[in-house]
Order: sequence, then C-alpha cells, then structure tokens
Amino acid sequence: MGREILARDWSRAALGPIESWPVSLRTTLATMLACPSAMFLAWGPDLLSFYNDAYRPILGDRLGRALGTRFPELWADVWADVGPLCASALAGRPIAATDLPLTMHRNGAAEETWWSFTYSPVRDDSGAIAGMICTTAETTAHVLADRRRRASEERLELALSAGDGIGTWDWDIPNDRVTADARFARLYGVGPEKAARGAPIAEFFAGIHPEDTARVQAAIAEAMGSGGDFVAEYRLLRADAPAGEAVRWVLAQGHCILDADGRPARFPGATFDITERRIAAEALAASEVRLRTAAAELRVVADILPILVAFIGPDYRYGFANAAYRAWYGVDPDRMIGRTVAEVVGAETFAAIQAPIDRALAGAEVEFETALPHADGRERIGAVRLRPRLAPDGAVEGVHVFVQDVTERRSVEAALTREVEARTRERDRLWETTSDLMGTIGLDGCLKSVNPAWTRMLGWSVEALLARPFLERIDPADHAAASGILARLAAGEPVAAFIDRVICADGERRTVMWNAVPEGALAYVVGRDITEQRQAEEGLRQAQKMEAVGQLTGGIAHDFNNLLTGIVGSLDLMQTRIRQGRSDQIGKYITAALASGHRAAALTHRLLAFARRQPLEPRPVAVDALIAGMEDLLRRTLSERVALDIAAADDLWPTLCDPHQLENAILNLAINARDAMPEGGRLSIAAGNATFGTADARRPAGLAAGAYVRIEVTDTGTGMTPDVIAKAFDPFFTTKPLGQGTGLGLSMIYGFAQQSEGHVAIASEPGRGTSISLYLPRHRGASAAPRPPEDEAEVPFGRGETVLVVEDEAVVRDLIVEVLHDLGYRALEAADGLAGLAQLEAAVRIDLLVTDVGLPGLDGRRLAERARALRPGIKVLFITGYAENATFGEAAEAGAQMITKPFAVEALATSIRAIIEG
Repeated sequence: MGREILARDWSRAALGPIESWPVSLRTTLATMLACPSAMFLAWGPDLLSFYNDAYRPILGDRLGRALGTRFPELWADVWADVGPLCASALAGRPIAATDLPLTMHRNGAAEETWWSFTYSPVRDDSGAIAGMICTTAETTAHVLADRRRRASEERLELALSAGDGIGTWDWDIPNDRVTADARFARLYGVGPEKAARGAPIAEFFAGIHPEDTARVQAAIAEAMGSGGDFVAEYRLLRADAPAGEAVRWVLAQGHCILDADGRPARFPGATFDITERRIAAEALAASEVRLRTAAAELRVVADILPILVAFIGPDYRYGFANAAYRAWYGVDPDRMIGRTVAEVVGAETFAAIQAPIDRALAGAEVEFETALPHADGRERIGAVRLRPRLAPDGAVEGVHVFVQDVTERRSVEAALTREVEARTRERDRLWETTSDLMGTIGLDGCLKSVNPAWTRMLGWSVEALLARPFLERIDPADHAAASGILARLAAGEPVAAFIDRVICADGERRTVMWNAVPEGALAYVVGRDITEQRQAEEGLRQAQKMEAVGQLTGGIAHDFNNLLTGIVGSLDLMQTRIRQGRSDQIGKYITAALASGHRAAALTHRLLAFARRQPLEPRPVAVDALIAGMEDLLRRTLSERVALDIAAADDLWPTLCDPHQLENAILNLAINARDAMPEGGRLSIAAGNATFGTADARRPAGLAAGAYVRIEVTDTGTGMTPDVIAKAFDPFFTTKPLGQGTGLGLSMIYGFAQQSEGHVAIASEPGRGTSISLYLPRHRGASAAPRPPEDEAEVPFGRGETVLVVEDEAVVRDLIVEVLHDLGYRALEAADGLAGLAQLEAAVRIDLLVTDVGLPGLDGRRLAERARALRPGIKVLFITGYAENATFGEAAEAGAQMITKPFAVEALATSIRAIIEG
C-alpha cells in the first residue's frame, strides 16, 4: 500500500505533492501502514482516504477507486451509520462501537454485516484536528455463529424437554438386534422396515465417521461394563444425502440395562441431530479467536498512539491503559489494571480532576485542560477528553480517557502571544509617529479609522474626516478616478500607486500616492504626500524640456542650414547659368537641389516620427516577405566586411503597421549596426512570434501583455554601456562624430513602435555587440500582398474634371493649381476653409476636393465633413505636412486618401487620377 501511495501523482490533488505533506500526515501514514490491524485514515477538509493492506479486503469492488477519494463518497451506502462516528472524531471526541450492523455493497450485492470500530481524531503539525483514523474488525462471522449456536441449543433443549428425540433405538444385546424408529433409521442409513424388525448393531456402526468409531465403541463398552449411562457426540456419514448434509453431528444418549447376573441385556436410547449447534459453536470459537487477536492488535494500535488512552470504571479503577502511561507516569500499563486514579496520578491531582470524571460517569462528554505530574519531574499540561461508555441498557459502564500533552503547544502559543503583543506595540508606535496617511475605509467610501498624520498633514479633525464620505475631501477633478478605485477595492482587487489630490482644511491641495488592500468590508489604505516630489519632478521636466528645445534648435538649425545651403546654392547657380545662357549644367543643379529637398523631407519625417505625429498608413504586413524584399537593399547598404543573415519563423504571424515606416526602421537599425562594426562582423535579422502574459518575467519593461511579432536585429559590434542604453532613444543623442548622425534614427523607431502599439527594447554589452528587438502587435487577419515595385510611367493626364484646391499657403496652392492645369484638369482655388465651403455651396460641378488638413479656422477635416453633407459621395484628397493623430486608415474609412508634403508632381498626379477613377 505504501508503494501505491508513493507511485500516485498527488500534484493535482488538494494535498499537493508528497514532499509538501505535513510531518503529522506522513507520520500517521507510516504508523498505519505498519499496523497489522485494518486501519483507515481520512485527512484534510475533503477527508481524503488512505488505508493499509489489512483494510484492502474490506473495500471489495471499491478498491480500485478508494485511494484519495473523499471518505463520505467512498462509503456513501453506510454513511448514515458511520457518519456520526466520523463527526464525533473530527470534533475531538474518540468513539468506539461493537457489533455495529451495516448493510453493505462490497461486491455488487447488498449483504448484512457486523463491525467493531474505534474512531479517533488525528492532528496536524499545529495541533489542530486534521482528520480521523479508524481501526476496525469485521464481527459478522462471530455474530452469525453466536446466533446459530443459540438457535441449536434452543432446539436441543426443546427436544429434550419434550421427551421425543430425533430418533429412538433399543438394542437387544444378547441377540445383537437393534430396533429403531424410522427417523433413527434414516439418520444412520438403514432401511426403516429393517430397523423396525431389528438389525445387527454393526450395520448402524457402519454409518459412523471412521475417525469417531473407536471413541463411540469405547463409550458404549464403558456403559455396558458398569450398566451406566452413555452420552457421546460424533459424526455420521450419509451417502444418500446432499453434498452439504453428507456429514451430520449427532448427540446419542442411552443407558445399559443389566440382567440378574449382571450381564448387559438391553441398551435403549435416543439420538439428536446437533449439526447446526456444532457448526455454530465452532464458528463462535473461531470468531472468539479472531476477536482476541483483534483486541490484541487494537492494543498494539493504542500503544503506538502518542496520547494517553485508558478506561476507568465507576469505582475510579483502571480497566485498560496504553503504553503511553509508562513514559508519562513511569508505571507499566499492565500493573495499572485495578489501581485507582488517585494511586496513579496522586491524591492532589485526583482531587482536581475528580469532578469532571464524575460528570463523565453521569453520562456527559467532558473536555478540559489540567496540570499533570510527569515521570521526569516536570509538570505537564494535558488536554483531557472523557467519553462515557454505555451498556446496552443505557447505564454508564465507565469512562474512556484520552489525554494529549499540549505543553509545548501552549508554550509556543504563549510566545506567539507575546510576539503579537510586541508587534502590536510596534504597529501602534508606527501608527502614531509616521508621516504617511494610514487608515481603513469602508466600501461605502467613508473612512473608518485614521492615524494622527491625517490631522497633521490636512488640518482636518478626526471627527470631520470620519463624518463625511472621503470623496468630499478629494479634488473634484479626481472624483471619477477615485470612484473607479473604490469599485476595484469592492471587487477584491488591491490597488497600488494611485495618485490624486486631497483638499486640506485651508483649501490647499496635496498630491497623495495611495496603496490599498481590501479585506472583507474594509480596505486598508496608506497614503504618502508626494506634493514636493511632484513639484521637483515638474521643475526637472521643465529643465529637460528647455534642454531638449536647445538640442532641437541647435540640431535642426545645423542640419537645415546644410540642406538649405544645398538648395539655395543650387538655385543661385541655376539662376546664374540661365543669365549666362549656359543651360548644359542646369540638370546637375536641379538634381542637387532635389536631393537636398528630399533630405530635408526625411529629416522632418524623422522629427514627426519621434513626436509620434507622422501620418501612418497601417495595413496587414507579412514581415518575412517584407524583410526578404529588402535583402538586396540591405546588402548594398552594408560593407563587404559585414556578413548578413536573415531568418524568419515558418509560422510567422502577420502584423498591422505602416510597411514603409517598418522598412525605414529596419534600414536604420542595419545602418547603425554597420557603423558599430567598423572592422566588419555579422549582422543577423530574425523574425519570430512572441506571447507574453501579465506575470511573464520575460516580458520587456513597458510592453503590454499580448501576442507580438518580434524583429530582432543583432550585431557583433562595439556594444553599448548602460548609460548609453539609457539615452539611446533620446532625441539628438548620438555617439557618432559631429556631422555623421542627427541622433534621430532610434528616436524615430521608438516613436513608430509606440504609435503602432508596440515597443522597442535594447540588450547590449560593451565589446559583445547589440541586439535591438522591435515588437509589433499580432494581426489576427490575413496579411496583405506585398506592393509591386513602382514602374517608371508617364504622368496620368486629366479629362477636364473640376478639382477644388483649398490651401492657405499661396506658393503651394499656386503650384498645385498650375500642375492641375498642365495635367488637363479645371482648377478652382480657395485660401481657407470658409472660402472653400462657399465654393462647395455654389452650383458648380466639383469632382474632387483637394484640401490641406491644417487650415486656419475651419480645418481640412471639418471642411471635408461639410463637403460630404453638401455633396454626398464627393471624393477628398488630404494634403498634410503636420497632422497630429492623422492616419491613412482613418481617412480611408471616411472615403478619402492622403498625400504627405513635400510631394513630387508625379505622385500628386497619380493620387488625383487614382481617387477620381475610384
């Protein structure tokens, strides 16, 4: 049974794995498994079942499901009878039952059985009752044998009193003729007619069991020798009887009559069938042997228990005591039988416990604790339980005694009490002296208790704080958030680092950070005044803003001066060459000016990305296909000394983002990695799936729980120090020499990731390279097909459609109108939103509205909304150079498209033609 327990997987059970079981459970199991008596243990709140090998036959067809099953479920068919016994033990009251009748279903059919039980409580490591243990023995055979014996005796007594045996006989000894009635003849296997006429006694002897023949003959010879009585019990063999009745036990009684010469003359008698009585007697004897064995085993169990177990009669004398008395009182248990309680524990102790013993002898169940002497000379505290034992007539026969040594437990409890008192004093001192706000608040929003810091900080009296809902002491601007916190506490959720502003008695506002833990109908709250901290942080933020503005001004001025020099210089040279009539080099200057212009657009694009205000075009993206399409570009960008590895998971999820921004981010990371490996190295770009739970230790700080596509760019370059990592995403921060980097690359990537609801993280060590991971949220739909490469195509011309251009910048407006005229469109123009609205309200045909988003007064979005109301279905092309929170996705949902400044003429013409044609 021990092997079965060890082999079972307990990790999913309420007890957990075996190595976590309490010492008390493992000790009790070891004792039970070593015991030869049938024992059963029910442990824990669910009363999980354990048993030893001797108990297995009792389970019958329950054996396969017994281990670990709840005790009430395992024995549901007899729970009405054994449930009260179990409840008594679990309440700390050991109880015994003898010859308890139970109707059981052990092997599929109901059977009547009888049992003797002892139910005792079992305690855990802390001394609390954790279960109960049952020692049992089946007394069914004993009870049935006793019943058969009594029935047989009753039948025999009835037959004898009636003077009519089962069979009568008369033996004429000189003539050796036995005459008998029919019942006797049938019993001995002789024909009734022959028996009536008379037959030799040898024919009757032939039916006696061979093992009993000599004994019967000797008894007959003895009676014949003295003319005395003959009484014998023996077995008869009946060849014509059924198999179960082939052997019968009989009781023969007779008397030998002598003649005048003293010789045996007649031998009359009667024979009774006592088979049932003999069977019952033999069964009873066997049962008594088993009961004596069980009693001995129960004594062994009692001796194993670490508590005092005894029985005291009405005269205060011991009738039983277990081995624990030897260790406690130094008295052998066998020598205690017949001695009084006073003789064992002493007159003084007996005087203290006599009253509860008398209550138990009167029929009450008694529990108490008292000081008891011990053999080692020290006084012990005993937890005493007295249970009366009742006779069948209800009279109290004596008292069962159970005593547990609780000295150490009481000592530990006293030490814990002293520690709790000390901790309470410490808590009270902390409550009084701390500057933090401490208290309790009810789920109704009213404070229930506050420490003195509330009055010192806020100026309100304790009575004023407790009289009104705490929400009234909070700044109205924070009411909604504070109400949400109360709702979370009511739902049982702890709250950490919640910040609001509390109104002082003089009207001042103090900023307080709260932590709160709910418990029942209350929540324990601690608040810390962070007003000065917030003011210092705000000052620091202002200083950082000014520093960032300085960096921005210097960086942008430096870069734009370089770019404007290229543009202005190229235009000046163009103007000079035109005056000189030298047009052969104008194309070179145009190319230079355009290049500087594109670089300026890229710089502003990076600035907008860092500020998270660039227009995005999010759509489903297959990252593996996107990276594969960039491979040629990446290899051309990297030096020949940098080896490139690209790998993507086979089951890579799609993501939702702006593919151009993602390409730009990957290219920036690759360039940074190249620059970090001046002597060459290896660049790896890997894409895979990543899922993080709320409690996942692998989740990068700042990344929300969820499913992501991770793009990891790893180099073998110089690496970064922790202080460089801390500043890597700051605008204009760069470790490159002056003029070789703006410090906006990683800032742009960070802004793109945040705007795409993702995250970017850096892992690096000096000399060991750098790994930058870009996390983008998983898209549950299908990914869009990659865009085909843009072919060189002619600019599409219009077909006379009317386009309304609304742009507040005159140069840009004139440029767009001139382009539209050149492309064959009819152009209307307006300098602001109101002028554009007036044109829309006029009764003229308008096929397309082209409007800047950032118009003064009536902006482009509201103008588009008014246009749709006036002209349902009108098509709109937005132009933007700065559009906070503007995305192409939102525009598309509204039936519009977007183009970003600066733009090429070809791009403008293509967008106009595409939107007009739908």
